Amino acid sequence: MPLPLYLLAMAVFAMGTSEFMLAGLLPDIAADLGVTVGAAGTLTSAFAIGMVVGAPLMAGLARDRPGRTSLLAFVLVFSAAHVVGAATSSFAVLFAARVVAAFANAGFLAVAMTTAAALVPSDRKGRALAVLLSGTTAATVAGVPGGALLGALLGWRATFWTVAALCLPAAIGVLTGIPRPARGDGAGPSLRGELACLRRPRLVLVMGLGALVNAATFAGFTFLGPVVTGTAGLGDLWVPAALALFGAGSFAGVTVAGRLSDRRPGAVIAAGGPLLLVGWPALAVLAGHPAALLVLVFVQGALSFGVGSTLIARVLYEAAGAPAMGGAYATAALNVGAAAGPVIAAATLGGGSGNLGPLWTSGALVAAALLVALPARRVFAPVRRTAPPREHEPA
Repeated sequence: MPLPLYLLAMAVFAMGTSEFMLAGLLPDIAADLGVTVGAAGTLTSAFAIGMVVGAPLMAGLARDRPGRTSLLAFVLVFSAAHVVGAATSSFAVLFAARVVAAFANAGFLAVAMTTAAALVPSDRKGRALAVLLSGTTAATVAGVPGGALLGALLGWRATFWTVAALCLPAAIGVLTGIPRPARGDGAGPSLRGELACLRRPRLVLVMGLGALVNAATFAGFTFLGPVVTGTAGLGDLWVPAALALFGAGSFAGVTVAGRLSDRRPGAVIAAGGPLLLVGWPALAVLAGHPAALLVLVFVQGALSFGVGSTLIARVLYEAAGAPAMGGAYATAALNVGAAAGPVIAAATLGGGSGNLGPLWTSGALVAAALLVALPARRVFAPVRRTAPPREHEPA
């Protein structure tokens, strides 16, 4: 894989850390800015909604500009938003900064997905996406626990300052590592033509499947803490350990799926989908047994991101007629699920299922995805190489 892919993943790591870090910082933010924890929680919702809205909007605005220029602008705006968030004493300003950061994150990820796909041969988009998403999974393993620890030691503002600083080497990497566009490249499809791709049933199908699987992932992941401390009866320190295990599993899943999802996507879905479906209810049933819980947390992380990244890679393949907006469609599918999953799962908390409602919800969402995917197996046919490797690629 080309070096620029790993430079893009570095920026995705910083942005992924920011996206998930608020889970451990909300009480401190609420106390410092004089708002309720519930009000502080709207910062998470604002970020998720900003990602969904921002992906197509920012990609549309950036489509006529060189990818390197757009990526650099997005990462610098993202860094600046965190500087503002770290320095402000106003909740309204912090809220606005999170929305700006979400738009910049969405724009960066949308352009980065398109850029990543263009850096490799036509049949390696899944593997390129796996490298890119490894930045997100690394954030769940190291960035989020590290941010929570830093916030506990030095306050929540220190975490914001750190994320802003992490963006600077990423910006240098984008500037020095992403190649300039070749001269004489012809004009691509019009924006209207790229938006017309959304009428293609196959593209809409894989976007919907990606959103469903990602909704299942975030439904279970978001409410994993109460399961660890409540149902399993483990101490508070086991919560970051469980989240790190889920992140380690997700890194393993993305890595393995990246090597299979281009040439054998159907096999990944056929094998991983049913296992993922069984795993969420198994986690709910065995949550009272700490050893089983921790093993299944790792396994579900691997299956969730393995299946999910394969589906998102199929979005890029199906959106081949939208070279500028394809990354935006993939980003939107990811974040519709990330926004909807926790909301659906939250409605199942309490009652007869107690803390386990979100895990059962995750199973139901995966079941819905498999039912939709079953009659559309041809969508997951392997893609053959149609273009030779580019000059900057290793042979």
